[in-house]
Amino acid sequence: MKFGFGVDLGGTTVKIACFDENGVMQDKWEIPTRTEDGGAHILPDIARTLQSYCQSHNMEQVIGIGIGVPGAVTDDGVVNRCINLGWGKFNVAKALRDLTGFYVVAGNDATVAALGECRMGGGKGHKNVVMVTLGTGVGGGIVVGGKLILGTNGAGGEIGHMVLNRQETRPCNCGKRGCVEQYCSATGIVRMAKDYLVNTQKESALRGKDFTCKDVFDFAAQGDEVSKEVLEQVYSYLGEFIANICCVVDPEVVVLGGGVSKAGVPLLEGVKRHFARYAYHACRDTEFALATLENDAGVYGAFQMLLDD
Repeated sequence: MKFGFGVDLGGTTVKIACFDENGVMQDKWEIPTRTEDGGAHILPDIARTLQSYCQSHNMEQVIGIGIGVPGAVTDDGVVNRCINLGWGKFNVAKALRDLTGFYVVAGNDATVAALGECRMGGGKGHKNVVMVTLGTGVGGGIVVGGKLILGTNGAGGEIGHMVLNRQETRPCNCGKRGCVEQYCSATGIVRMAKDYLVNTQKESALRGKDFTCKDVFDFAAQGDEVSKEVLEQVYSYLGEFIANICCVVDPEVVVLGGGVSKAGVPLLEGVKRHFARYAYHACRDTEFALATLENDAGVYGAFQMLLDD
């Protein structure tokens, strides 16, 4: 039997999994992401652990490696800056291929995770899927006809940088102002709650605390009015921007993933409620689901991308 690898390259850790040719995970492990020296150690570290694994398991038939990286990647494997890793523009697929001798395909990490959820997780059984990843930032991916939308510059699916608020004065990490990421990410939700507290005299369990995004959801569930009102604005933003995406893509299902999605049903129901307000009538019955693969979505998607290539 042939085997291959899915690699999910993050700013702190590199998640790696071995799959058989049928897409069944055989093993998984992690190594640290060493970002010093402009990220020069990252790919050699990945190559070293993969070669060691192959030798220790006597693997002779390797399909190749699929890798998701935190940046825009073109369909020929060229990454256009990974700020968190210290990388500039270069062909990450070719570089890893040269280091390992294996065939390599590369893609954006959020887009690759979307493919994983489409094939094996919350979107399984559907060919047209929008994945919205709500974490420290907002990412995602779009799958149409079972295929990832990559775009000319590898920026297809960068939905977190759609503009929601043209009046915003503070810049997003991307340099623009008013992006989805500034309001619907974990950090964005905390920022919105802090702004709300400054502008209201209402009592709140959040006041005077160094709170997290999870705290906002937890206090809202306990009846805290400020937390509930902040989240209602978040749900409105999410419903509006997802409705706009659906006008273009018309998916069968929208999958919500990332750390914020652990809020579960309250998040799902809140977003669906506002989505119904903004959605084009033909898209109003779009299904919503929570991601199910959690931290494994990236490695699953990376391997599926390899099979598709």
